[in-house]
Amino acid sequence: MTSSPPLIITAPPSKSVSHRALIRAALANGVSRVAGVLESQDLERTRACLAAMGAKITGSGGEYEVVGVAGSPRGGTNAPVVLDVGESGTTCRLIVAVAAAGHGLFEVTGRGRMHERPVGELTRVLEGLGTGVAFLGRPECPPLGIQARGLSGGTAEITLEESSQYLSGLLLASPLAAGPLTILVTGKKAVSWPYVAVTLAAMADAGVPVTVETTRGEAWTVTDPATITRAEPGRIRFLCRPGAYAAGTFRVEGDWSNASYFLAAGALGTRPVRVANLRRDSAQGDTAMVDILCRMGARLTQDATSVTVFPSPLSGIAIDMGHCPDLVPTVAACAALAVGPTTITNVAHLRIKESDRLAALADNLGRAGARATVLADGLRIEPGLIPPHDTVSFATYDDHRMAMSMALFSLSGIDTRFDNPGCVAKSFPTFFDEWSKIRA
Repeated sequence: MTSSPPLIITAPPSKSVSHRALIRAALANGVSRVAGVLESQDLERTRACLAAMGAKITGSGGEYEVVGVAGSPRGGTNAPVVLDVGESGTTCRLIVAVAAAGHGLFEVTGRGRMHERPVGELTRVLEGLGTGVAFLGRPECPPLGIQARGLSGGTAEITLEESSQYLSGLLLASPLAAGPLTILVTGKKAVSWPYVAVTLAAMADAGVPVTVETTRGEAWTVTDPATITRAEPGRIRFLCRPGAYAAGTFRVEGDWSNASYFLAAGALGTRPVRVANLRRDSAQGDTAMVDILCRMGARLTQDATSVTVFPSPLSGIAIDMGHCPDLVPTVAACAALAVGPTTITNVAHLRIKESDRLAALADNLGRAGARATVLADGLRIEPGLIPPHDTVSFATYDDHRMAMSMALFSLSGIDTRFDNPGCVAKSFPTFFDEWSKIRA
């Protein structure tokens, strides 16, 4: 128990909700106002792509007015409209589907590791719905050309083994299709289901709800998405109908992914940390951080809009993190500072993120003195730390989540250094400013 008052940190706006809020506003007919948008490099790319497709977006500081394209993203006639997604995988996968639902020529390009991140599963489905696709470099990866003729409707099957963003992009584009579209999830497994729930909530709020059905036999039953904890391939489908996104006023909620570093700091540090601007009823999958910290032994309290975590000894656990992969770097750092081994499974898709996060984590945890073994679908972590006051240089791999999670080692007394601390601008430009409050 500690008598110190908690340090209060305000969670930044949700990156995943910000993307979806801007997209639905850009597809609507009329003027929308979107408040609390995350200011980061990824969101800059999404705004720029939507503007290139015809939306008019004005504002700054997280407050934007959006004049939508009334369901008709506009491509080029003789030359393609260039959609530069930068290094944002979310932007790429959502925008590819939205562009395919429009008309004209588009070229989707990026930079860095973006040209190694696959989109082939999504483009395969879009081709079946009438879209022309040509890869301009590496097969199944950006850059790619799109000849958009609108989506035909019908039936589509899609796997989520690499990313749930394929399905989210297709869902966001589905109201623009010429007819009803039924989407069946297939494959061996489906990762990151909660991000699909965020997409469905954003669509319903903008007047284009999707019917979700599940089955345990031959009969399909309408199911509330809020009751689904994970998608089972072959047992879940989405019934999408043509419709129009409604313009309106939206406010983006706080980001549980970026809050995770500060929640972990409450357990690992010497003073309680309260993170505000976190909706307890959020559809974001990274609300799981609360349960994970509890399983590891952290003491915390929670109300409708905040979580307070108290300094606590942590213990290793075995955990399937397929539903919350963005938390893996945070949990891995906690595991290295816990007692006993931790095994993280069902996250093989982390190999195709901004870095190969499994290999990058194994490298960085080793630099801190822990032992991390890369498994076929995860990591096994055994604690063992560099003595306090030593300096450890971490490799960020130009991956924002690597930099932010490795900052947790500073709470063990290590002097942490980073080769590219500026990479946090991708999702949380002010991270180290906020982190300085933790260090102080």
